[in-house]
Amino acid sequence: MNHPSSHPAHHDGPPHAHGPHHDHAHAPGHAPPTGRANGPDAGDQAELLDLDAEVLAAHTASITAWLPLATSPRHIVDLGCGTGAGTLALLERFPEAEVTAVDSSAAHLDRLRAKVSAVGATERVRVVRADLDAAQWPDLGRPELVWASASLHHMADPDRTLRRIRDLLAPGGLFAVVELAGFPRFLPEDAPEDAPGLEERCHAALAGHHAEHAPHRGADWGAKLADADFAVEAERVLTVDIGAPTTDAVGRYALASLRRLREGAASALPSGDLVALDRLLDADGPHGILRRGDLRVRTERTVWAARRV
Repeated sequence: MNHPSSHPAHHDGPPHAHGPHHDHAHAPGHAPPTGRANGPDAGDQAELLDLDAEVLAAHTASITAWLPLATSPRHIVDLGCGTGAGTLALLERFPEAEVTAVDSSAAHLDRLRAKVSAVGATERVRVVRADLDAAQWPDLGRPELVWASASLHHMADPDRTLRRIRDLLAPGGLFAVVELAGFPRFLPEDAPEDAPGLEERCHAALAGHHAEHAPHRGADWGAKLADADFAVEAERVLTVDIGAPTTDAVGRYALASLRRLREGAASALPSGDLVALDRLLDADGPHGILRRGDLRVRTERTVWAARRV
């Protein structure tokens, strides 16, 4: 999920006929720790979101199946859709629904369009490029379900965003919020051999960056939802622990994730840790992370299901 940025709203195609439609999680895609979605590294961020979606797909599907819905929604809005992990999961879970996918990144939306086309769902998706921090939102219809995965903590004023989402929802509609407990872990605690515990030290170094650039990460979203006059009907903590990889996707996911982690943490790491981290990030080196057989994907997502009453 990308950080909202300043772009005019841009709509692809007319609104669908049905009127007022994935962490993780986004599996929900996670927001990169640094950078902006439309900067020079937008392609790297898109690749990371795609790998997140591939590796955590089963967990995303479990969240969409868990949502407390008495009837299937006809119109869903995916706010901060990234490259489409949530959008695709929602399309599969609700085969009669149409989805409005909203993001500020043109590069991410291009990837989403390609994925939607590949599964033959182009007619079911409306793509909207918009800055969700802007004074006005584009017309997003009247959805029965709004999905926001790893996006709310990027908002400049999340309380205002929650009020806007409540006004957007159809009466009785459901708002699904997926937020991350932290960046995924991949290495054993005693790895790598030349710098045991390196990954945790990188995360500790990144915490300062998050405090400055993502102050709403880790917020009490249940309380915020209640303050915005939502009725929180359910909350779920999803623990992800994927063992030894059977495909190379986990290795590529770990490599891309640790590269992003390095960008945010490098200035706070001692030189010895940077050397050890760069050795892991050498894709062709003998000690690179792609050569390790002990990787595990460990992360946690919390999901809130809140009703407009």
